Amino acid sequence: IEDELQKKSSSSSSGGHAVDDGAVVGPGAVLVYDTSLRDGTQGESISASCEDKLKIANRLSTFGVDYIEAGWPGSNPKDAEFFTRAQTELSPSAKSKLVAFGSTRRKAIAVEQDAQIQMLLDSHAPTCCIVAKSHLWQVTDIIRATPQENLDMIADSVAYLTSQNRRVFIDLEHFFDGYTFDEDYAMKCCQAAVDAGAKGLVLCDTNGGSMPWDVAHITSKVVQTFPQVTVGMHAHNDCGMAVANSLMAAKSGAGMIQGTINGIGERTGNADLCSIVPSLSLHVKSNLTCNPSLANITSLSRFIDETLNRSPDSAAPYVGASAFAHKGGLHVAAMERSPMSYQHVEPALVGNEKRVLVSELSGRQNILGKFRDAGLVDHPDDDPVEERASAILNRVKHLESIGYTFEGADASVHLMILHSTRGYCPPFRILDYSAQVYDNNMDSASRVLEKGKLEHANGMGSSTARATIKVRTLNLDDEAYTSGDAPLAFIDRLEVSDGNGPVDALSSALKRALSPPHPFLNTIELTDYKVRILDPEKATGATTRVMIDFEDTTTGESWTTVSVDRNVISASLNALVDGFEYALVQHSDSCVLCDDAY
Repeated sequence: IEDELQKKSSSSSSGGHAVDDGAVVGPGAVLVYDTSLRDGTQGESISASCEDKLKIANRLSTFGVDYIEAGWPGSNPKDAEFFTRAQTELSPSAKSKLVAFGSTRRKAIAVEQDAQIQMLLDSHAPTCCIVAKSHLWQVTDIIRATPQENLDMIADSVAYLTSQNRRVFIDLEHFFDGYTFDEDYAMKCCQAAVDAGAKGLVLCDTNGGSMPWDVAHITSKVVQTFPQVTVGMHAHNDCGMAVANSLMAAKSGAGMIQGTINGIGERTGNADLCSIVPSLSLHVKSNLTCNPSLANITSLSRFIDETLNRSPDSAAPYVGASAFAHKGGLHVAAMERSPMSYQHVEPALVGNEKRVLVSELSGRQNILGKFRDAGLVDHPDDDPVEERASAILNRVKHLESIGYTFEGADASVHLMILHSTRGYCPPFRILDYSAQVYDNNMDSASRVLEKGKLEHANGMGSSTARATIKVRTLNLDDEAYTSGDAPLAFIDRLEVSDGNGPVDALSSALKRALSPPHPFLNTIELTDYKVRILDPEKATGATTRVMIDFEDTTTGESWTTVSVDRNVISASLNALVDGFEYALVQHSDSCVLCDDAY
């Protein structure tokens, strides 16, 4: 892929950096310009270290975006550090795609004396993108410059950077609003940039209030007026139109689309490249440099979220976990005949996968799909299979009526199917358990502070939870097999463990009891624990739903289990048991207990 991207990047064909040799005109060919590392980081609660930005830049380059706007070196030390380290720490391909962002020179100062312009050159980025005012009111009332002075700032800045062998794009801020306010002046700003040598005019919907039909009309006018340069689109999502506006701009001749991975950005975000790129590639049939990597876009989306410490949007188009999830029984039944009956593209094309959800809205086909996933059925039309599917479906509907939810708990559904299968025997059984909590300080506020002091002093807090659990599991003790007697198929193990609370103590005790015959469980971690009150009007007698997320730290695979009970401890233990049983069923190479072990 890297070799292919290098070829395309140096080619004069309209799929790589063709802007050097001529204008790129959409929708036949579109350049993908990523600004996640600059505009994306302006989003609330989004921050990236220099290390993060270097990792992301390399990943974006490998995916095949044409330009990577990595920061504004004149605005903060972190971005300046990035461009310095990029010269030695990024791949050659990534360095060739870097864009340094800045602004036109300031008023009443020569361009050669403007410090932030000089920092653009010092970044050594081959491309510079500078923002300029294109709205007459913004010029006169916000930056308080004369109309001609703003045009001179544009021309001087573009000409100077071009003379220093930089490729220059200009972000025309508030362009669509400015065009509506004073069309003539907005077009004069474009003309000033083009005459000075700009390679691209980027039309910005800065406030995110433009409608797709207006974007189409105005973009077409600019493309027709300036055929010698590439016209770009930079959309914000304040009206939920950023993706639509970007696609309409490309359809109207824009040859470059700016956006961010997962749509991160200021206020409600920027145009989401994870929606734009697949749409251009699969529906518009545009020639994109990243087309060969399209199957990696879901992985890229999740990598960016993980690096920026964000929770992925499960409902995100194309890349979300729910993007190809099907719940209604009628839909699932139709998809058994043709997967495209309720999908606009094949999920694998974007690196995602189809999921069949199980809930009270499910039909038998949802359950039969789970049977196939578990490898438990070859002929789904067999009467016994149909009967089991109907029985499980009825059980699911009953359990959801009392508070269970199986949409995000595939592991619990998998185990329900296994337990209905003749010959299946769980790898362990809980014989009994107890949990106790000891505390010598009942003031919740001071207890937290006191606990920290005590733990620092002697490693103990004022509150202790202790769980005792008795488990029947496999007997793999060597001594049992060397004695004269026949070895037992199972052994009862009694374990005690302390924890930060009763659930933590139960989890530790259960793992201690199961680890000797199943050492694999030492790689399993609990990554999330959620409790929801289902009928709060019953106060302390309310029913609780517990969902627990597990992860195999060696493979990264994760799964979720669910349980409901009026006793939160019982609900928690049931979800823990399901989680560990699922891990053993999926990964352990040990046999399960025989029926006579019980």
